[in-house]
Amino acid sequence: MKPTAHDAATSRRMAGQRQKGTKIEETVGTVLRHEGLRYRRNVRSLPGSPDFANKSRCWAIFVNGCFWHHHTNCRKATIPKTNTDFWTTKFAANRDRDARAVRALRRRGYAVVMIWECEKDRIVERLAKILEPRGVDAG
Repeated sequence: MKPTAHDAATSRRMAGQRQKGTKIEETVGTVLRHEGLRYRRNVRSLPGSPDFANKSRCWAIFVNGCFWHHHTNCRKATIPKTNTDFWTTKFAANRDRDARAVRALRRRGYAVVMIWECEKDRIVERLAKILEPRGVDAG
């Protein structure tokens, strides 16, 4: 099947989406610093390369885009109208990969927080739910 001009334009637009340093990631980093939590960014030595992690305190945070990771029941988790089979397969693979990374981290004893792009007003709440009960403190 020959790609159309629309497909090429869509491809360029999708390729231009940021993978690191997104606005929501920067906001999460600001909240973590404000709370006095130390972290490393994009930790490749951990499963799934969490966006934020502290190995000594055993916590990891993934900041996911609602579209790319297909956030359940989110208005931003749309499926493009063209090439729907490709996108459906891609979203399923992304979600499977995310779930495997979370399971692997939890097996290692990590507290894992998943923050979605649409949850920008709930960042502190999402962090508190996971980090405080496990005794993760500043420093």
